[in-house]
Amino acid sequence: MNIKAKIKENISLKNLNTFQVGGMAKYFFEAKNRESFVDALNWAEKENIDIFILGGGSNIIVPDKGIDGLVIQMKNIDKKIMGNRIECGAGTTLSQANSLAVANNLSGLEWSCGIPRATIGGATRGNAEAFGAKMADIVENVEVFNKSSKKFEFLSNRMCKFDYRTSLFKQKNNYIIWKVILKLFLSNQKTIQDKVDQALDFRLSKYPKLPSTGSIFENVDLEKIKNENSKFFNKELKNRFLKDGKICRENNIGAGLLIDMAGLKGKSIGGIKISLEHANHIVNTGKGTSEDVVMMISYIKQQIRHKFNIQLKEEVIYFGF
Repeated sequence: MNIKAKIKENISLKNLNTFQVGGMAKYFFEAKNRESFVDALNWAEKENIDIFILGGGSNIIVPDKGIDGLVIQMKNIDKKIMGNRIECGAGTTLSQANSLAVANNLSGLEWSCGIPRATIGGATRGNAEAFGAKMADIVENVEVFNKSSKKFEFLSNRMCKFDYRTSLFKQKNNYIIWKVILKLFLSNQKTIQDKVDQALDFRLSKYPKLPSTGSIFENVDLEKIKNENSKFFNKELKNRFLKDGKICRENNIGAGLLIDMAGLKGKSIGGIKISLEHANHIVNTGKGTSEDVVMMISYIKQQIRHKFNIQLKEEVIYFGF
């Protein structure tokens, strides 16, 4: 195969991320099968070109200057049922996987309903979670391409080193997720559909409709706040998060509440605005740029440090910066 003929040049990434910001990819390739995927990697290595792996673009900020390298978008969307397991290509969306699960009376993915454009590969890499459930709960095995050995390998759940919003794949850039096997469990369709509807209703009622990446910042550990800023904890948070003398809500506080408490909802920089519906969501009002986004993130972090002596940590990924 002449892989160079399949690689496109100067492709806009603005419509390939849910924030709808960013510039052009110097080179762009859609990986639909193993052979062409490996050929594209080998071509980039031979030409000494940096590689950037793109899923659905649901949790990234793309720089306005674009990407000076090869952006490979995972488009391997083959999926199949194997008893109570689903084998999914990394490019399969959570929505597609969940639809297949519901149709086969399999439960375990309902929490992901309504997350826009997120892929199985991206969700596994970032150990996506919601409503107390997470990818680490259902991932059984992950097939990866090892860039060092240049071979496909299987990793078990334990080997993936899942943790809060992260995994081995996020910590090390040596592995590219190609396929994921999810282990679900049988349930009746009405129970599954009820959970799906609850997740969808929550996101429709609580989350903004304008372009966004979802949550910008990670949750903050309450014990850390208690130890580092006891005055703020006892005065502002204790009554909200203590029950019978113990911290509740899984021992953390959503960054959105802190941003709301700081009075930042509705704040705008350029075409970017802190959502009025959910303070941990930054939305693009139409003409926002990635520079606006970066400035807003920096501003929020500075304000939260100043007001509460708390350091927020980004959940969103700076893609190609």
